Amino acid sequence: MRVVVIGAGEVGFPVASKLASEGHDVTVVERDEDLAAKVEDELDVMVVRGNGARPQVLERAGVAPGLRTDLLIACTDRDEVNILACWIARRAGVEKVMGRARSLEFTDTDTWARELDIDMLISPERSAAREIEELLLVASAVRTVEIASGKAALYAFRVAEDASMQGVSMAELRSRYSGLSAINVYVDREGGGFVPSGDSVLEPGDLCYVVTFRDQVGFLETLFDPRKRRPLHRVLVVGGGKIGYQVAHRLERRSRSIDIRLIDRDREKCDRIARELGRTVVLAGDGTDRDLLEYEGVREAEGFVTTTSSDESNILIGVLGKSLGAAKAVAVVRRNAFMQMHAHLDIDAMVNPHMAMASVIMQHVKFPRASGHLSVLESIGAEMMEGTIPDQGRAAGCAVRDIGLPRGIILALVERGTEAFVPWGDTVLQGGDRVILFSSSELMSRAVELLEVR
Repeated sequence: MRVVVIGAGEVGFPVASKLASEGHDVTVVERDEDLAAKVEDELDVMVVRGNGARPQVLERAGVAPGLRTDLLIACTDRDEVNILACWIARRAGVEKVMGRARSLEFTDTDTWARELDIDMLISPERSAAREIEELLLVASAVRTVEIASGKAALYAFRVAEDASMQGVSMAELRSRYSGLSAINVYVDREGGGFVPSGDSVLEPGDLCYVVTFRDQVGFLETLFDPRKRRPLHRVLVVGGGKIGYQVAHRLERRSRSIDIRLIDRDREKCDRIARELGRTVVLAGDGTDRDLLEYEGVREAEGFVTTTSSDESNILIGVLGKSLGAAKAVAVVRRNAFMQMHAHLDIDAMVNPHMAMASVIMQHVKFPRASGHLSVLESIGAEMMEGTIPDQGRAAGCAVRDIGLPRGIILALVERGTEAFVPWGDTVLQGGDRVILFSSSELMSRAVELLEVR
């Protein structure tokens, strides 16, 4: 596949790197000389210097009538450049165009994308805020990914020493809690992770990735770590940018009983946010000010979120908030190098807003004919995909156990009309079923082939 990537920043560089490593013909357009030089030094791609929103620059990259480009990905930090690049590429005959949209107005609905004939406008900031909200609401979760249009989610729970889950096989757990609609799709254990089977036994310290429904996650949480289950009463947010604002806004809509306080250094920004939010207490101040945090009740806070533009500040402030008594600290971290430090820091969770966009982009490249959404869970080398069973496919009318899915592939959830459920071996799939597949990265292509998802 021939791909043009506009922008070589925190999103564009890793996407171009991944595409090149998989053998695709990649051209990167970048106006910043330092970034362009880095791409040339480190990646096996063609580099075009210039503004990706200019037709002459795009033509040098292979985006023009009569030239073949299969996919254009515009992921600079400027919305107008991304949108215009996509618009020009579409009119030049590029089959698929995708763009990053930092301004949340562009992604409130799909109207902008549809009217501009752009296949997808993605807001990493909106995805990050959604994940943070879920992490706050489910206290013991250290990772969460929304699936099935928000009806369910994938949660990562760690097995506590006194958890009722530990020392019990998967088959026994299913029998013991027969009314619980949940499926454990991966176990990350020191020394090596694995896809569990019926005879797998959980141990204290295991990090389990579980698919379940929102109305059942509370009970599931008590099984993994009953001490961490608690309602959300107070949240402190440090950083009034797009993510911090979205977190406060989503929590306001979630419940009127949550006491939300947002801190930012910029007084003018605070004044604007205070006018736009309804119940959030907005404070102009320094998030590293210990006295300010203590005065605003960090010790009683169930959630402490750091969303400034600096990864270093978010990590350090998160550690500070945790040391002052916050029950759960969540930090926004954009660089993968810092994400690897999670196990060595007293922070409960880190959220990378760029991961969501990179995952969606890779899905369109790896499975161009599939309409589903793919999430790449990089920390465990796994993938999760949403797709639809075709009416005339060989999986339609077939029981799950008879499809022949090899070990390492799990069919985690089925949506059928307005109903959603966890399938078992005797579940018969139907054409039109929306399914959630979970697989090791190397087996996802095989899963798509067997189920013929579109």
